[in-house]
Amino acid sequence: MIYVDESILSKIYGKRDDWSHKYDFGHLLVVGGSKHYSGSPAFNALAALRVGVDLVTVVAPQRAANIVASFAPDLIAYPLDGEYLSEEHVDVLLEFVKKKTAIVVGGGLGREQSVLETVREFLRRVKIPCVVDADAIHAIAGNEDVIKNKDVVLTPHVYEFYVLSGKKPGTGLDERMNAVKKVASQLGVTIILKGHTDVICDGRRVALNRTGSPFMTKGGMGDTLAGICGALLARGTDTFTAACASCYINGKAGELASEKFGESTTASDLIDALPEVINTFNHSS
Repeated sequence: MIYVDESILSKIYGKRDDWSHKYDFGHLLVVGGSKHYSGSPAFNALAALRVGVDLVTVVAPQRAANIVASFAPDLIAYPLDGEYLSEEHVDVLLEFVKKKTAIVVGGGLGREQSVLETVREFLRRVKIPCVVDADAIHAIAGNEDVIKNKDVVLTPHVYEFYVLSGKKPGTGLDERMNAVKKVASQLGVTIILKGHTDVICDGRRVALNRTGSPFMTKGGMGDTLAGICGALLARGTDTFTAACASCYINGKAGELASEKFGESTTASDLIDALPEVINTFNHSS
């Protein structure tokens, strides 16, 4: 068993070559959002940029995409026709996959049946590393073949893990580790079971991450984790290392934000704290 600490960052960050250029550190595709939800893909994208990915393209239903585009000029947002993801969008999404180096899918999509079917078809056809989060976990439950033995990181909280596996583990770490290892081994993917102590497993190795804060209960902090993990995958990090590092980074940034804001801590505060966490190892200047 591995205990994740700040040394994990040395596997990802270091001095950049003077001739580094755009695309050297990845182009992430975020698929999320719906008529009702726009914050999730925005948090995915903003967190990803803060941990070093070069570009993020958000593809979302029209209202969500337009709102995401207003968050920051750094974000590229493409609007899809309609209020929710639908089957007619699959070919468009697959066009956007071209020249991307990783994907985050799931935040804010909703659980309409047509949405879940679209997510399944999309995941069945993609080949690049992918973070499957939130509503996309509901999409693959019972249809795990669409992600089996792929470079995929699943990021469930305990209820989403129950939806995926039929088992709702308690707070005991041994129980959690055994449950996650069993499912990760069966699916051939990496799983992060989020919690006070995150349990990360690729079916063989098990790691525990203890960064974080009890103030990290606001909406959006799972979205920042997914975005961070997607950014690390996009720059070529393997799924297990990316999962471990993203848990450490997200939790540590949450700690720093919580020290300052306490009960008032938001996901936006966590994103603002990310540079302080990663720049310990980012010797690019």
